[in-house]
Amino acid sequence: MRLALPALGALAAEPLYLLVDTAVVGHLGTPQLAALGIATVILTTAFTLFNFLAYGTTAQVARLHGAGEERAAGRIAAQALWLASGLGLLLCVAIVALAVPAVRLMGGEGQTAAYAVQYLRIAALGLPFALIALAGQGYLRGTADLRTPLLIVMTANALNVVLELLFVYGFAWGIEGSAAGTAFAQACMGAAFAWTLLRAPADSRRPQRRAIAALARIGGHLFVRTAALTGAFAVASAVVARVGTASLGAHQIAFQLWSFLALVLDAIAIAAQVIVGRALGAGRGGEARTAATRMIWWSVAFGALLGAIMLALGSVLPQAFTDDPAVIERTRAVWWLFALMQPAAGAVFALDGILIGAGDSRFLMQSMVVAALGVFVPLAVLSLVFDWGLVGVWCGIVGLIVARLLLTLWRFAQGGWVTAGAPEPPETGSPYPGEG
Repeated sequence: MRLALPALGALAAEPLYLLVDTAVVGHLGTPQLAALGIATVILTTAFTLFNFLAYGTTAQVARLHGAGEERAAGRIAAQALWLASGLGLLLCVAIVALAVPAVRLMGGEGQTAAYAVQYLRIAALGLPFALIALAGQGYLRGTADLRTPLLIVMTANALNVVLELLFVYGFAWGIEGSAAGTAFAQACMGAAFAWTLLRAPADSRRPQRRAIAALARIGGHLFVRTAALTGAFAVASAVVARVGTASLGAHQIAFQLWSFLALVLDAIAIAAQVIVGRALGAGRGGEARTAATRMIWWSVAFGALLGAIMLALGSVLPQAFTDDPAVIERTRAVWWLFALMQPAAGAVFALDGILIGAGDSRFLMQSMVVAALGVFVPLAVLSLVFDWGLVGVWCGIVGLIVARLLLTLWRFAQGGWVTAGAPEPPETGSPYPGEG
C-alpha cells in the first residue's frame, strides 16, 4: 500500500491536467472546447504510447536496486534521460509539423480546426519534458521512492491551474494561453525529474549506445504492446460510431469509467513491478513468486470490490453523465459486462506488472498482439456484420481481457519469468537473462 497509493496519485496527474484544461477552456466557447477535445486525443495517444519510458526504466532499476548496485542503477537513470530527451524532441517536431493533417484526420474543420492546431503546436513544446518526467518516475519507482514523484506531479498540477487562469483570463491569451500554461508546467515538472535523474549516484552519465539500445529494445516491446491495445480500442470506437449516436454515447460513458478503474488497478501493478524486480535482483526468486501470487489475489479482490460497487450503482450512475433516455438504456445494456470483468481485469493488470518487473517485455508484447488482433478485432468486426451492436463490442472487450488473462497466467505458472539476479551491465550484454 505504501507503494500503490502514491503511485495512484501520480497516475492521476495526466487526467487532472486534462480536467483543468477542459474547465478553463470550456468557458471560452464551444469551438475552443471542441478544439481541445481533438488536440487532447492526439496528445494523450502520443503520451500513452511512450509510457514505456517509465515502465522499462522501473524494471531495470528495480533489479539493480535489489542487487545493491546503486551506481549501475544511476547509469540507467542517465541513459533514460538521454533517451527521453531525444524521443521527446522528435515527438515535438513531429506534432508541430503534422498538426494540420492530424487535426483534419480527427474531423476538425473551420475555426475549431484552427484552434486545435494552435493548441497542439504550443502544447507540443512541453512533450520533451513530459517524457523526461516519465523516465524520472520510472527511476524513482525502481528505487521504491514513490512519494517524490507524487510531490513533483502534484506541485506541477497546482502550477498548471495558476498559469492557466493567469494566461487565459489574466492575459486574455485564449486557448493559446491554456496550451502555454500546460507546456510551462510540464517544463517545470520535467526539470525537477531531470534533476533527480542527474543526482543519482552513477558510474557514468555519458550516453552509451548499448545501454540506450537495451532500454529502447525493452521500450519497443512495451510500445508495440500499448499500440496494440490503443488500436483495439480505436477499432471499438469506430465500430460503435457506425451503430448509432446513442450507442456511441453509452460507449463513451462505459469506456471512460473503465479507464478510470484501470488507473486505480494499475497502481497495484506498479507496486508489483517494484517488489518483483527488487526481489529478483536480490536473487530471491521464491520471494518474488510468493509476493507476486499475493498481489494477484489482492488485485482480484480489489477488482471484485470495484465491480460490486459498479453493479450497485448501475441504476443511478449513468444518469450522472447524461439525461438522454436512449443513452442511459444503452449504457445499462453493457453495464453488467463492464462491472463483472473487473476481477479478471485486476488479475491481468497485476500480471502485467509482475512480468514487466521481471523484464518479460517480449512476451507481454506478443500476448497483447495475439489478444487484440486475434480475439478482439474479429469480434468487433463481427458485431458490425451481424448487428450485435454495443453489447457485441463489449463482449469483444471481455474476450480481450480473458485472452490476456489466460496467456499471462500460463506464463506466470510456467515460471520462466523467475530469473533471479542483477541484469548484466548494458555495455557488455543484454539487460535481462534470456534476452538478446
